[in-house]
Amino acid sequence: MPSARRWSTRHASIVLLTICALLTCNASGQSPAQQNKAATPEKKIPGDKRIRVDVDLVLVNTTVTDPYNRLVTGLERENFRVFEDSQEQEVVHFSSEDVPISIGVVLDLSGSMSNKVDKARLAALQFFKTANPQDEFFLVSFNDRAQLMSRFTSSVEELQNRMMYAAAKGRTALLDAVYLGLSQMKGARNTKRALLIISDGGDNHSRYNERDIKNFVREADVQLYAVGIYDPMGYRSRTSEELNGPSMLAEITEMTGGRAFPVENLNDLPDIAAKIGMELRNQYVLGYKPANMERDGKWRKIKIRLKPPKGLPPLNVYSRAGYYAPAK
Repeated sequence: MPSARRWSTRHASIVLLTICALLTCNASGQSPAQQNKAATPEKKIPGDKRIRVDVDLVLVNTTVTDPYNRLVTGLERENFRVFEDSQEQEVVHFSSEDVPISIGVVLDLSGSMSNKVDKARLAALQFFKTANPQDEFFLVSFNDRAQLMSRFTSSVEELQNRMMYAAAKGRTALLDAVYLGLSQMKGARNTKRALLIISDGGDNHSRYNERDIKNFVREADVQLYAVGIYDPMGYRSRTSEELNGPSMLAEITEMTGGRAFPVENLNDLPDIAAKIGMELRNQYVLGYKPANMERDGKWRKIKIRLKPPKGLPPLNVYSRAGYYAPAK
């Protein structure tokens, strides 16, 4: 057992305060030759096409933070315990390397964003600039309807050009945009996948409802993050749907092991976007072969618990809530 002094030294190297943005990588890629068309998803029941994982090996992206919301890196395999349906599983794969990511950005261009859209574009651009050469991005915008502005590309310049002249107007079809983003992710080339939502509130114009989207989110192996651009509580005079926006974004992101970051000062947006980029690249990946190999199509709950080194404060763990087992 290491001495307390050794753990103290290690603790100093473990807790990382994110104080710098990642190096900008102007990765280039061929732009799609095909013009993108407006895409409003047709109303379907998400459960009709469930996305299930091959349970030979379940991989769980896991983020660890300290009480001050700072990333904790440097933990080892023995610091984690994985449970599926309350039964402990053997961790057979462990890594903390930065791997290529397929990322979709869902950008709110509804009328209520008219005085915030410039800062929102800047935040999205800052997020794109955290890219690695093998990363790929797509862009979805929404107002009265969801629209695919750019298919998968590695060109940050193309994404910037797509956002540059987009005007904010109309109502807020946020849930349709999330559905469109998750559907687009089916064409991703990377195993690790994430969706970033930049919005100022709830939905008031979608075909899908909140229950539909929560079901679809549970079935998709995609991490969701959200930057919620909210007015101070004292200045809010909005619909009930918009007032419920923060809690809705928090719920759907936490289901996937992601997080929602509320922002009231627009000047904080680029830093928050860079922080999310940093978090995506400093996650632990835990892999296990489920003890329950039945192909029953049922929901399996996942719980990650920590056995942190001595001397550390209580830590927070973020990981997806579970997955659907394959059906026969």
